[in-house]
Amino acid sequence: MGVKSQAAKALAWWEVKRNQKLIADPVKAQKQSFRHLLDGVGKTDFGSAHHTSDINSWAAWQQAIPVKDYEGLRTWFDRVKEGEPNVLWPGRPAYLCKTSGTTSGTKYIPMSEEGIKAQVRAARSALLHYVQESGNSHFTEGQMIFLQGSPVLEEHAGLKVGRLSGIVAHHVPSYLQRNRMPSWETNCMEDWERKVDAVVDETAVADMRLISGIPPWVQMYFERLLAKTGKASVREVFPNLSLFVYGGVNYEPYRPVMEKLMGGKMDSIETYPASEGFIAYQDSQQNEGMLLNLDAGIFYEFIPLSEVHSDSPKRLTVEEVKVGVNYALVLNTSSGLWGYLIGDTVKFVSVHPHRLIVTGRIKHFISAFGEHVIAEEVESALGEVCQEMGIEVLEFHVAPEVNPAEGLPYHEWFIELDATLPKDFSEQLDQRMQAKNSYYKDLVSGAVLRPLVIKELKRGAFNRYMDSIGKLGGQNKLPRLANDRKLADQLN
Repeated sequence: MGVKSQAAKALAWWEVKRNQKLIADPVKAQKQSFRHLLDGVGKTDFGSAHHTSDINSWAAWQQAIPVKDYEGLRTWFDRVKEGEPNVLWPGRPAYLCKTSGTTSGTKYIPMSEEGIKAQVRAARSALLHYVQESGNSHFTEGQMIFLQGSPVLEEHAGLKVGRLSGIVAHHVPSYLQRNRMPSWETNCMEDWERKVDAVVDETAVADMRLISGIPPWVQMYFERLLAKTGKASVREVFPNLSLFVYGGVNYEPYRPVMEKLMGGKMDSIETYPASEGFIAYQDSQQNEGMLLNLDAGIFYEFIPLSEVHSDSPKRLTVEEVKVGVNYALVLNTSSGLWGYLIGDTVKFVSVHPHRLIVTGRIKHFISAFGEHVIAEEVESALGEVCQEMGIEVLEFHVAPEVNPAEGLPYHEWFIELDATLPKDFSEQLDQRMQAKNSYYKDLVSGAVLRPLVIKELKRGAFNRYMDSIGKLGGQNKLPRLANDRKLADQLN
């Protein structure tokens, strides 16, 4: 066992022990975060405008700070972007995190020094929890590949601006730098197609032991790696590869294809980093869900999804959440986000400790007829039927067809795969969807909707679409659901 491997095991024991104190009393941990944040916001223009110096309780906070999305806080964000100090957090942010919004165009999320340190700390903690539980620290002795956006940062009003993964690339600990691939020059390439080919060229003969990235882009890398090397599986290329770290999208729809490419199962760690903060990470290979990050400089709020559009939604704390309920996630952070509706929906699978899964996006759903189908339902339905029938779906998108040329309206599923679907696939999938969503079932049985319709797409269809809109690769993700046909009409 090498020095790095031994050090990782020692550090893992200490990190897990430290984190257990937070997990043991999450309410106390959140109260400490709340007091820290309240002290910070009190020194800002936002705090003055909302009289936060008068706040002495969580109830008073709710009264003073309304829930807002990016558009609701845009005036404040614009002031930060123009370089004003003490707007949302004392001083000026270390970075502006650039991210694409569905309704707001490009968003610029402030990230303080405290915020970036929390991002790095959480990523390290996820790996160390894995080491402590599994005993596998050998990956630290070989190469690690990070498929991410370009680390090249722009500058605006004296502030550094970039994508989350690009910003984090500047803060990789020195003890990992020698192990890290691809090279800085390759990582800076903007053209994703050229970048993937360059990464393959650089890494094909490396002793790769860990890979990190969004599943669809790792899948593309694996496919090109095998094409270049002529090997049957990634494990033949990298016999010591033992760990896949991912985030951004649900891995389950990709798992069958990925495991086929890899040549079998491989341990994986799911993470939930966002431009707004590192929210959760998988702390155990044995338990479902990701551990809520209580060491993130974040005070969390949870709004039951049924109330998210209410004028006065119920705002719950970690003390009040329940297992199995879908919540809209609201953040208050040490980067200066206050009552910020991030747009994600989550569901707790445990509250001792607090472990959650991401179930979708508030704006990514189908409810053209009141059915309110969410990502969790379509992903699990498709995954179950694919597993039962031995089908490997590469990618998919679902949208309503409200005005068909003939017959009743329906949900149209665009599915990319290499083979042809069995004749009863759509029937089995529709039955599974009806079992998961009673409103959808009522609409089909009541002849308001006809059963779902599948349009089969050839390999590469979704990548060609993403390329056509300039969003191929990096942190860009394909929306699985839409309540309109903007994407669907581009695929027809």
